[in-house]
Amino acid sequence: MARPSTFVKVPKERIGALIGPDGHVKESVEKQLSVELQIDSQTGDITITLSPKATDPSLLFRAREVITAIGRGFSPERAFKLLRNDDIILLVIDLRDMVGRSQSDIKRLKGRIIGKEGKTRRIIEELTDANVSVHGNTVAIIGDMDQAEAAREAIEMLIRGSQHRTMYRFLHKKRRELKKKRLELWEPRAPL
Repeated sequence: MARPSTFVKVPKERIGALIGPDGHVKESVEKQLSVELQIDSQTGDITITLSPKATDPSLLFRAREVITAIGRGFSPERAFKLLRNDDIILLVIDLRDMVGRSQSDIKRLKGRIIGKEGKTRRIIEELTDANVSVHGNTVAIIGDMDQAEAAREAIEMLIRGSQHRTMYRFLHKKRRELKKKRLELWEPRAPL
């Protein structure tokens, strides 16, 4: 009987990051998720197959998510955050969906999102506690649902042409809301 498998394509320049020094990253993904990876370094095609001892087929999708994160420019350490907590998600925004295929427009948007010397991307990360990677034609975000949504909204504001200061104000407001929401979870409730 054929074992369940899935497929993902990774940019060729990110294959080295996926394999890692002496194959450690690849081994780590295979061991932690009970999968086997077949990597074609010429094309960037990766086949993920559930190992015979695996019992949970959802591990295929977790492996695909981790590999996609590495392919979108995240370091393996940041991509492995997706394994440590089920609440952590990966969002990928394809800039071509927003502005078409014009490479000059995509380059301009990437510049707006990254900012001078990476300042804008760094501020988005600090204010949302999410990780942001701008690679190729995509922007990828790793964080919990609230963090990732706040970062996505901020990035989409920049894509739509909002000024940076408007986006920063939005993020400061969103950060206060998220802090308040977290504090409310821990406040003792009055007895009914």
